[in-house]
Amino acid sequence: MALHAARPRRPLRALGSVLGVLIVVLTATAFWVGAQLRDAQAEADDRRAALRAAGAHAVHLLSIGHRSIDADLERILGSSTGAARAEYTRTAADLRKNTVKDKIVQTGALRACALVSMKDDTARVMVVADAVIRWDGTDRAPQERFHRWNMEVTKVSKTWLVSKAELVL
Repeated sequence: MALHAARPRRPLRALGSVLGVLIVVLTATAFWVGAQLRDAQAEADDRRAALRAAGAHAVHLLSIGHRSIDADLERILGSSTGAARAEYTRTAADLRKNTVKDKIVQTGALRACALVSMKDDTARVMVVADAVIRWDGTDRAPQERFHRWNMEVTKVSKTWLVSKAELVL
């Protein structure tokens, strides 16, 4: 009789061991899947942020006015870095002078943005934006202008900024 009493315990121990291993494997798999989902979400967030940064920068470039030129230039400089920021800094005085002198009011509108490529903390974005230019105090008819850019956007301290903007002709 003693043999019969010991026998049922072995299958329960084996079942307990199998269930324990199964729980460990399922837990490890859940953590791995969770990490993969977090990584995918972070990549998607970066793509959206890079597109938003390029689009906003294009609107900043195209939305300037003689009454708000200093704030407009601050927005342009604030959304750029590297070579792009250096170029805008270099040309800011002339832009300010001509905008005020000609009483320009230019309003930009973003039409489209598309991600061309993304690697690490750099993205290439195609941007399409249009502007309407008016000259206050004149009878001159407003003009529409259409702009296309290849922009390089770089992540700097968790913020995406335009580091290069090339007009596409």
